[in-house]
Amino acid sequence: MRDDDALEGAGALWAWRHPKPAQVSGLCIGQTDVKVSNRRAKRLARRIQKASRRHGLARVVYTSPLQRCALVGRHLRRWGWTHVTDPALLELHFGTWDGQAWSTIPQADVDRWCEAFANHAPGGGECLQSLLDRAGAWAPRHPQAVVLVAHAGWMLSRRWVHEHPMPPLKASEWPASPAYGALWHLA
Repeated sequence: MRDDDALEGAGALWAWRHPKPAQVSGLCIGQTDVKVSNRRAKRLARRIQKASRRHGLARVVYTSPLQRCALVGRHLRRWGWTHVTDPALLELHFGTWDGQAWSTIPQADVDRWCEAFANHAPGGGECLQSLLDRAGAWAPRHPQAVVLVAHAGWMLSRRWVHEHPMPPLKASEWPASPAYGALWHLA
């Protein structure tokens, strides 16, 4: 959804995907703390601030502790917002795959994950079902419409839980990631 696709009311989540990190092309990135440029983080913070004013959102932003999300929250905090970091908003943990080039991960291991997509823990990390549970159960401390800076996997998981009765069985069922900086309105 776009910035102007308003979803009003208590409990609405205004989730922006974090800005594009630097030097991650071809890498498996989950909970690896990669850098994002200060300029990109500040630009997204300005967009969030503008949308918040336009739609009367509370000046509270939740982010994961990873810098690609938290840096946006720190900019907002400098402008008078409350910034809450929450580990429940972290991206999927890819275990030993995290931060590695996809080309170095054995194809047989990737295939095993794709065939048992929800319950296989890639690289010995976290299985998708765990992320689905975490994202589906997450609730902010503030009951009004809530602003998040989130990761693609978390956003996809939150949407999946509220739109599908069962987890995806295969990777081919999983939707495409939101663009960097995209806004999604989530239940």
